[in-house]
Amino acid sequence: MHRGVRRGRSRRSVLAAAVTALCGAVVPATAGTASASAREPSPPPGTGGSPAATPGTGVDGRLEAVRAELDRLYHDAAVATDAYNAAEEKARQQAAEVDRLKKQIAEGRRKLDDLKSRAGAAAQAQYRSGGLPPEARLLLGDDPQAFLQGAGWAVQGERAVRDLLEDMTRTQTQLRELADRAESELASLETTRKAKDTARARIEKRIEEAEKLQATLEKEQRRQLAELERQAARKAQAAWLGSGVLKDLRTAASRAGRKAVAFATAQIGKPYEWGAEGPRTYDCSGLTSQAWAAAGHPIPRTSQEQWRQLTHVALKDMRPGDLIIYFDDASHVALYVGGGRIVHAPRPGRTVTLAGAGEMPILGVVRPDPD
Repeated sequence: MHRGVRRGRSRRSVLAAAVTALCGAVVPATAGTASASAREPSPPPGTGGSPAATPGTGVDGRLEAVRAELDRLYHDAAVATDAYNAAEEKARQQAAEVDRLKKQIAEGRRKLDDLKSRAGAAAQAQYRSGGLPPEARLLLGDDPQAFLQGAGWAVQGERAVRDLLEDMTRTQTQLRELADRAESELASLETTRKAKDTARARIEKRIEEAEKLQATLEKEQRRQLAELERQAARKAQAAWLGSGVLKDLRTAASRAGRKAVAFATAQIGKPYEWGAEGPRTYDCSGLTSQAWAAAGHPIPRTSQEQWRQLTHVALKDMRPGDLIIYFDDASHVALYVGGGRIVHAPRPGRTVTLAGAGEMPILGVVRPDPD
């Protein structure tokens, strides 16, 4: 009995030390998260940003500090996930280019071998003719008329040989250029793979830190933390809706947009997994990119590239199927389904879910299929 009491006190002491350290830490104003249910209230609709944590006092204040630190860790993991996905996509393209160059080099070598064979045959033919100049063959020949006719053919043959040699030279030059390009692409591919490995290590480290932090909480504290997250999400969504952002929103989904919404909502309940793009698990941009691929409109793989490359539209013109980009660094993306709701893959440990569109700070809206 006493051992059980001591163990309980020991766990509470560990937790107290952890949250005390967190309360004394300065949480950056730019800290955010890819979670739809773990955010402070959003700034005014249509603006990016990440709310600063304001830990209070007492039990809720300590848990708020834990929540703010989890936000920071998962946000950093989301940023690293975008970097990983970008590197993965780039590596795929570079590997395809290397393969294409290798095929061109192989074809060039076959062509060069054929040219060398033909050049060798021409040299043998010249050797069999004795290698005599045309004037000597005219004087020594028995049939001058036949010689003159053959001389025309010889001129054509000489031109053909000259063209053959020029073709060989061009092919050799092209092969050298292709080899140089392939070597450069391989070096770039190696750099990209190192960047991908760095991003992977950063993701895994941040998730491990978050899991360790959550492991310090007892069951009741985890329940209280989940309730804090829900309260913050409801408060942010209420503030967003209260701004009147949906008042004049009447735009209907496009045909492709309806297909994208149907695909994304069909994935509800599937686990989040960083770097995943289905069919069993997804990260945030993996879900949106696959939804629009299913709708017949392939889009960039990462949330940052979706924000950079797709057509921007005003919040007041938003329609189901559009993508809402979150946080100043465009580190999270969701698919708008209408009625002020989104479907998204929030963060590690969560599943694809419906949520309020205003639960996170909105950077802007993009449209994969502009009219």
